[in-house]
Amino acid sequence: MKKTFTLLLLSITTLGWSQGLTTPPSGDNQKSKVTQFIGPVEISILYSSPDVHGPNGEDRTGKIWGEVAHFGYIDQGFGPSKAAPWRAGANENTVFTVSHDVTIEGKPLKAGTYGLFLAVSKDGPYTWIFSKNSTSWGSYFYDAKEDALRVDVTPLDAPYKEWLTYGFEDKLPNSAKAYLRWEKKRIPFTIEVPTINEIYASIMREELRGATGFTQQNWLTAAQFCAQNKVNLQEALTWVDMSVSNPFIGVENFGTHQTRSMILQALGREADAGAEMDKAIKDPNATVQEIHQYGRSLLAAQKKEKAMEVFKYNAQTHPEDKFTPNVGLARGYAASGDKKNAIKYWELAIKNLPESQKQNLPQYQAEIDKLKTGK
Repeated sequence: MKKTFTLLLLSITTLGWSQGLTTPPSGDNQKSKVTQFIGPVEISILYSSPDVHGPNGEDRTGKIWGEVAHFGYIDQGFGPSKAAPWRAGANENTVFTVSHDVTIEGKPLKAGTYGLFLAVSKDGPYTWIFSKNSTSWGSYFYDAKEDALRVDVTPLDAPYKEWLTYGFEDKLPNSAKAYLRWEKKRIPFTIEVPTINEIYASIMREELRGATGFTQQNWLTAAQFCAQNKVNLQEALTWVDMSVSNPFIGVENFGTHQTRSMILQALGREADAGAEMDKAIKDPNATVQEIHQYGRSLLAAQKKEKAMEVFKYNAQTHPEDKFTPNVGLARGYAASGDKKNAIKYWELAIKNLPESQKQNLPQYQAEIDKLKTGK
């Protein structure tokens, strides 16, 4: 019987079936994971979290930085590394994963998974190390040749923190600051996504190939995003064309002309952009409000003469609307310094004030009063 069990055990081991049992983590340093998105970019830090009081309850306050988190690069007495930084956590490698290319403290780091180490300094900056080796235990197998990136940062004093903790703060549209806090120190590093708008555009490109692409407005929204952020402009023009030519959803309208104009403007093709907007306002389905808002955008750009052309065209094309075109003319004349006509058209607009605009009457009356008093 004993011989049979020995042979079975040998067979299991030979076939690679031997598995480690799930037991409490070494030193009861529980695993933690923190994840932060910068737009579509996912960043995570997986680590084991030791506490200041240690596995046997001993108080290590004042002995963390420089002892537990040792200074510099040392021979830890095990493994091949003779100059190892601190593991920046406990037990296995602290693991930093990022889904897209980023910069860390202004230096480029490719998308991927990295072992995260920290070289603690007695005086001067600390050094974050991103290693291509993310699967080892601690830093016993650290090899500087596997470094993907090193960045120096300034450690900061912080309120007491019992358990080592990673987190994120200063969360902006294209950046965030990661940090390690433990005992009375906080060690940050800034993560930026310099190509975030290109990433959004690439995601939109893939989405438009699916069910999302069967709605015209999605093509226009994607193209408008590119125009507003000056990315992927040539392809954005093809997206507008697709929104028109697609047999299921395609139609030329004010929105398609306007979006094409936005892209041409971003490309620096002013004349072409203007010609496209002339087509937009003359589209038979262009609404009073669409034309009016275009006129107001021209006023905002200090293109007063062109704005007046648009406001006059709106009044001529939509004589049935006695309010919005008159508001446009009033604003246009006021911007041009013609107070007499500005007052005239404000009064006409107020005379034909629709129910939905009644709450804005004080604002409109104030425009007239300002013109009359010259203030």
